[in-house]
Amino acid sequence: MKRQLRRGFIGLAGGIVIVLGIIMIPYPGPGWVVVFAGLGILATEFAWAKRLLDFAKSKYDAWTAWVGRQNFVVKALVWLLTALIVVLTIWLVNGYGVLADILKLHWQWLQSPLFH
Repeated sequence: MKRQLRRGFIGLAGGIVIVLGIIMIPYPGPGWVVVFAGLGILATEFAWAKRLLDFAKSKYDAWTAWVGRQNFVVKALVWLLTALIVVLTIWLVNGYGVLADILKLHWQWLQSPLFH
């Protein structure tokens, strides 16, 4: 019973950390580190998580190596796509709308369509 409770707690904690990391991936900061930390937490109790962690780390390393080999134009496109995802996500969660309210701006286009 104690072992099952421990596995359940580790599963829940690791899952929460992974979800938070996935949310943070497109933003500047430690998104991937947090995802890998969540997998590391799960890997302490689950063999499948260890295999997934090893697989994910190898794919991440391959991606960063590929981007590193690309010319300036491809690197700029990757950066612009990442920036677009960040801007769009902030708009969708109404970050600009909240800022507009604080600054007393009446620009409706800053409001998220999800929060009307």
